[in-house]
Amino acid sequence: MIGIDNTSLDQVPKVTFQNVSFSWPGKKQLVINNCSFSINKQGLWMIVGKNGSGKSSLLKLITGLLKPSNGVINNSANFGMVFQNPDHQILMPNCRSELLLNINQKLSRKEITNKIDIALKKVGLTGFDKRPIHTLSGGQKQRLTIACCLIGDKNFILMDEPTALLDSSSQLKILKIIRDLTNNKKNPFTVLWITHRLEELIYADAVAEMKNGNLSDWQKPLNFQYN
Repeated sequence: MIGIDNTSLDQVPKVTFQNVSFSWPGKKQLVINNCSFSINKQGLWMIVGKNGSGKSSLLKLITGLLKPSNGVINNSANFGMVFQNPDHQILMPNCRSELLLNINQKLSRKEITNKIDIALKKVGLTGFDKRPIHTLSGGQKQRLTIACCLIGDKNFILMDEPTALLDSSSQLKILKIIRDLTNNKKNPFTVLWITHRLEELIYADAVAEMKNGNLSDWQKPLNFQYN
């Protein structure tokens, strides 16, 4: 059976892979190899793995950018994406216009301003609505991309090595923001975070290793051993 089932949203965003495989057209080698896993609770889920292990392909399968060669993907989530380099996804000249681009509702001017203020506050950028993008640091740009997901009412963010280009201070700010969001029981929110930085794993609720196109069982960070 092959396909992607985008089920209706329920309270907690979820993703399930059932025996999913993927190979590029005309290629025999499997990039994703009979992969089965579930993310069925809110929280911060982290995946670690070497280059070429299939991590980025996994994210593209989750979002539907790639279609599985075999297996079934069940999603009940509204996905947002945060890339390694925020310059690859920020399009507008200032913070407000970038956030406006991600609002998907018809709202009054007052409601829009309120929504922008709330999103910026959640990522520690209060008062930044008129700031030009070129004046932001790398860490501030990355926080803005998270705010864009929030203002678009995403409840599941896929983060592809979001701190790879940041210094340790900015790295910790991003981790704290994500922990605060995923710990909020009133608004169920989930993050799947791809990383090469093993020191980040301690912030996760669950950790798995991507290897040869397959994902290991989810483990608690203190029990995780990287092979």
